[in-house]
Amino acid sequence: MTKYVINGGKPLYGTVPISGAKNAAVAIIPATLLVDGVCRIENIPQISDVTLILNILQELGADVRTVDRTTVDIDCTHIHNAKVPDELARKIRASYYLIGALLGRFGSAQVPPPGGCDLGARPIDQHIKGFAAMGADVDVRGGYIHAKARNGRLTGTQVYMDMVSVGATMNVMLAATLANGLTIIENAAKEPHIVDLANFLNSMGADIMGAGTDVIKIRGVDRLVGGAYSIIPDQIEAGTYMAAVSATGGEVLIKNVIPKHLECITAKLEEMGVEIEDRDDAVLVRSNGKLTRTNVKTLPYPGFPTDMQPQIAADLCLAQGTSVLTEGVWDNRYRYVDEFRRMGAQIQVDGKVAVIEGVEHLTGAKLRACDLRAGAAMVIAALAAHGTSEISNIHHIERGYEDIVRKLSNIGADIRVVVTPDEDQQTEANAG
Repeated sequence: MTKYVINGGKPLYGTVPISGAKNAAVAIIPATLLVDGVCRIENIPQISDVTLILNILQELGADVRTVDRTTVDIDCTHIHNAKVPDELARKIRASYYLIGALLGRFGSAQVPPPGGCDLGARPIDQHIKGFAAMGADVDVRGGYIHAKARNGRLTGTQVYMDMVSVGATMNVMLAATLANGLTIIENAAKEPHIVDLANFLNSMGADIMGAGTDVIKIRGVDRLVGGAYSIIPDQIEAGTYMAAVSATGGEVLIKNVIPKHLECITAKLEEMGVEIEDRDDAVLVRSNGKLTRTNVKTLPYPGFPTDMQPQIAADLCLAQGTSVLTEGVWDNRYRYVDEFRRMGAQIQVDGKVAVIEGVEHLTGAKLRACDLRAGAAMVIAALAAHGTSEISNIHHIERGYEDIVRKLSNIGADIRVVVTPDEDQQTEANAG
């Protein structure tokens, strides 16, 4: 078993670089299936989700070559298989983007249901609605999602999203890129990684307008050609380090960011008394560790991101006064609350609302990461706590954070990776 051991109570100082955006990379990499030629993708984050999606493409027959630590060349020209391997796809939520990409290219797709973090019911009905509107039959049988264009090629149409869905917006965009005619997505999501996917596709020859607004128009083209593209910085990774400095105190320059993407996070941290200064491609975060209460509600972009909800909850646990945190996107974001309570946090949850009474300090404890962002929040809480914390199930964290131990160590955190036998192995050893 591998775990993080963190000795808390140390302020953070220095500079931390931000990697490429996970949520953009896991859509842009499947999008290379639509391209006839070599795609050079730069600023790819070194995280397990990216490794998985690249492995899936290789299993399908793509030529994937590593150029350097953050750059890969992907050539999907000779792929003829539209069936995705089961074992790999079940480990990653973003495997559903393969449906849109394969359906767009081949007119058919067979993809296992998505895996990844368990955040409660996260149906893909809006994705299926979009595919069906473009002329695809979609059903689930034999453990696979089967999608097939009735006329061999999808047809452009008008798709209205019943709810704002990042995944469905991106998936329909992928499917529509090579479709016959014009597709209009209404009530589309506006997140930065949607704009990044559209920019990638356009740079390869697609005709997509309106990404970043609630109406996206995709005029289908006959083919995309290869080229080079650099992924945007990760908004959520940057926000996580901003929250860490806010909780521990200190001063950190967070580099390689787009400050505008961080405004929804910056605004809340400033309400809590954190000083944040925008630079051209960086933000300077300064905190004395003394935070004041605020209320936060997660919303689609440009609102406060649901992927930052657990991290700001860690800050609110230390803020003076009573804060109200409302989850406006997912049903099951509060599974980390019991872990925070082990550290002395005072949190009451009623449905999608958490009432957090700030405490003077948290105390180190043994914690178990239950999903990606909850795990990151536990790291923040442990960094600010008095004493030592151990965090297990760190594979969740490493799905979305590149080299988090080294990055935190470089700004003064006392964090290390410890490998110990798991309980079953220890029992067998003792019996032997």
